[in-house]
Amino acid sequence: MIFFLVLSCEGFIVNFKQPPHPAHLAEEAFEVNFDGIPGPTHNFGGLAYGNIRSMANRLSVSNPRAALFQCLTKMKLVHSLGLLQALLPLHPRPAFEALRRLGYSGSETQILEKVSKENINLLARCYSSSGMWTANAATVSPCADTGDGRTHFTPANLINLFHRYIEPSFTGAILRRIFHDESKFNHHMPLPGSWDYADEGAANHSRFCSSYGAAGIEFFVYGRDDSEEGDSRPAVFPARQTLEASVAIARLHGIEPEKTVFARQNPDAIDAGVFHNDVISVGNKNVFLFHSDAFCNSDSVTAELKRKFSEHCGGNLILVEVSSKRLSLAEAVDSYLFNSQLVSEPEGGAVLVAPSECGEKKRVYELLEEIVSDENPIKKVLFVDVDQSMKNGGGPACLRLRVVLTNEELAVINPGIFFSQQLHEELILWGERHYRDHLSPKDLADPNLLYESRCALDELSGILDLGSIYDFQRP
Repeated sequence: MIFFLVLSCEGFIVNFKQPPHPAHLAEEAFEVNFDGIPGPTHNFGGLAYGNIRSMANRLSVSNPRAALFQCLTKMKLVHSLGLLQALLPLHPRPAFEALRRLGYSGSETQILEKVSKENINLLARCYSSSGMWTANAATVSPCADTGDGRTHFTPANLINLFHRYIEPSFTGAILRRIFHDESKFNHHMPLPGSWDYADEGAANHSRFCSSYGAAGIEFFVYGRDDSEEGDSRPAVFPARQTLEASVAIARLHGIEPEKTVFARQNPDAIDAGVFHNDVISVGNKNVFLFHSDAFCNSDSVTAELKRKFSEHCGGNLILVEVSSKRLSLAEAVDSYLFNSQLVSEPEGGAVLVAPSECGEKKRVYELLEEIVSDENPIKKVLFVDVDQSMKNGGGPACLRLRVVLTNEELAVINPGIFFSQQLHEELILWGERHYRDHLSPKDLADPNLLYESRCALDELSGILDLGSIYDFQRP
């Protein structure tokens, strides 16, 4: 049976409990979901070419407060499963540094006035809350996989879209602030900002392992290989991730070649709206849920994954393949089924945290019933409403960056960023104070929005006990 949940900010229909302390869990390393949250400037700019949902909702009215509460609900749901949940702070918006680099000068209010009159689309880009999708923040390799025995972070350069390209500098600074112990963490600069090394982060990266603390197989998916001859690129939408970028990250992180697998996205899938691999497949531990049209040469890709998993992780990699006859590419993109979070409960077994749309579409719901009744570890599906994020093109999996951490690593991280009942309550009240319940494109020109955003960020950094992380907080 599918455990059906429709969660809202007004009421929860599941018994939430505090997760056990890591020392009480069976494994020596744990997957922590570091979620992003939308900011007070969350708007539907339709900025992501190739992301069908984002494009379809361009210039419609958003609800920043509902967006925040939906994301907090999802975090609370994951936390209730006994898993470790944390969050990353908001990016400062608007991005004045980018606007000044584009030739705008004067006071901040003068700059906003000029941009709102000359280029409202640019203003939407600089006000974008896309940093909420932390699956694009970085690629992370845990210490069990790397050459120097440290956990490695490479912020994604996100060069394909302007509103994402302005994120890596702050992302890198925040990751260094949170994971600050250089004896345990190794931070890299984003890859060079070249089309050859276009990198979209963990949205195109998965890790398979028998247990989180053991060595794993790192799976890199790319859409473009510039050394390859022939007409094998998408015809409609761009391929955002390159093979060169994926290989460079594996090299930087010191991952052994025998413990990596590189797979190319099916160009037909990209043209159908699969802008990142996490829109068409999701993996965790020894389970891989994927669509049969996700990759070029799919049989050889899965054969390599299974062989390397058996040789280096022990046991078998469990493949849960969905055929195009059972679910078309269009249905997969429309439902965001594969953008669900696949998590492992402390007691064992896998849970799929799926967008509520999957429970509302008959064919998708019936497919999920088949999956949980089949012989694989996925025995529970929880549905969560993240409609505001979905309208901008990001489902549950887009909203989290997975970081595997040992007890020693957990001990040196600021505890203020970890989710708890108390933090949830604080953030609800914080959102009620600082977030509007509607934001139209013309509202971006309101100078009060800047003040509201600054007040929210200033208070948030205190709630999370991160100190002065924003330039406007410093004298």
